Amino acid sequence: MQNGKPVCNLRIATSESWRDRESGERRERTEWHRVVIFNEGLCKIVEQYVKKGSKVYLEGQLQTRQYEQDGITKYSTEIVLQGFNSALTMLDSAGGGQGGGQSGGYGGGAASSGGGQQSGGYGGPAGSGMGGDFDDDIPF
Repeated sequence: MQNGKPVCNLRIATSESWRDRESGERRERTEWHRVVIFNEGLCKIVEQYVKKGSKVYLEGQLQTRQYEQDGITKYSTEIVLQGFNSALTMLDSAGGGQGGGQSGGYGGGAASSGGGQQSGGYGGPAGSGMGGDFDDDIPF
């Protein structure tokens, strides 16, 4: 940015797969999302540890911006990580990349927006790191 602070731009994919009821074939749908990170600590984490094929859990705000290209108004929706309402959790093992296990679960390695410090993060939908006995009683 002009003020010298880093900005990170990522493209991430979310995929779902299912078996077609009529044909019995395996189907898959992948959607691509734009991610913009304005937090310096999270940018450093991404720069050092996130590689192509890394599994991550992101939490941020959806923001749609409007721009003009060749006289045509276009819209772009991005996942924006900035401030206190953002999180980035690495779901791969320390080796990272494809084929890595999940280091997440409830005590996984999460980089929060508080300067990239470690915190316990929810491992997200991958969920295999969660314990089998989950007590959801809320004390308040």
